[in-house]
Amino acid sequence: MKIGAVFPHNEIGTNPKQIKEYCRGLESLGVDHLLIYDHVLGADPDREGGFSGPYDKDVAFHEPLTTFSFIAAATEKIELATTVLILPQRQTVLVAKQAAQLAVLSNNRFRLGIGVGWNKIEYEGLNETFENRGRRQEEQVMVMRDLWTQDSLDFEGEFHRIDKASINPRPEESIPIWFGGSAPALIERVARLGDGWMPLMGANEKAAECIRKIREAREREGKSMDGFGIQAQAQYKGGNPDIWKKNATSWHEIGATHLAIATHNAGVTDVPGHLSRVEEYLSAVK
Repeated sequence: MKIGAVFPHNEIGTNPKQIKEYCRGLESLGVDHLLIYDHVLGADPDREGGFSGPYDKDVAFHEPLTTFSFIAAATEKIELATTVLILPQRQTVLVAKQAAQLAVLSNNRFRLGIGVGWNKIEYEGLNETFENRGRRQEEQVMVMRDLWTQDSLDFEGEFHRIDKASINPRPEESIPIWFGGSAPALIERVARLGDGWMPLMGANEKAAECIRKIREAREREGKSMDGFGIQAQAQYKGGNPDIWKKNATSWHEIGATHLAIATHNAGVTDVPGHLSRVEEYLSAVK
């Protein structure tokens, strides 16, 4: 099982030197991959009707694709993964172009994790439809893969029309697409279309059941689990070496291939603080 880290989005700050120091520090520690969360807009709680959610306008989120482009230039080995990019609130062809460029500049170190999101305010601000986001996500995946692999694409679907066009440059190989979410329709979709699954839950029976359903659905499609990834996450906060090791063992036993430690909301917010927590976690689980 590969061990990674979660980018401390709201605590890392905006100093390029410190972000570079953090990412190079992760590589020095032997961290395999880095996850970045995605939100474009944060709601102002002082709005008509109020607002209740896990984040608002005062919580910082670094834009994943541009941030990873910076990180790709500052690092050499670490894999870069969005967890998860809210794909249906974006233009499909533009994401395909940006992701292709990131794959090229990172020497194929980019993994695209996608989700449908929950915050209607973001969809409204980005002028996209919230209600059909699941169906649109499925077609988006097909369009992006075609754009990454075809010299000229003629595509007409429910939501997209591409008339004999393509992107250039294209990646050397199709970019891995992993799905986040756990709704029944999503589990079926990731089994058919995904290269991996990114659960946002603990190493519990629900996660194990989702993995069983993915495996069964892939078998019905004539697909094995070989090469299919499971990206789990763990929290530094509230843990200790025994808890972290037990949790990592549980994830490994139910099929996780990747596990990333989140170090935010857990102590000193500077770069040495985050790196020291990652190092402590690595010592416990490796």
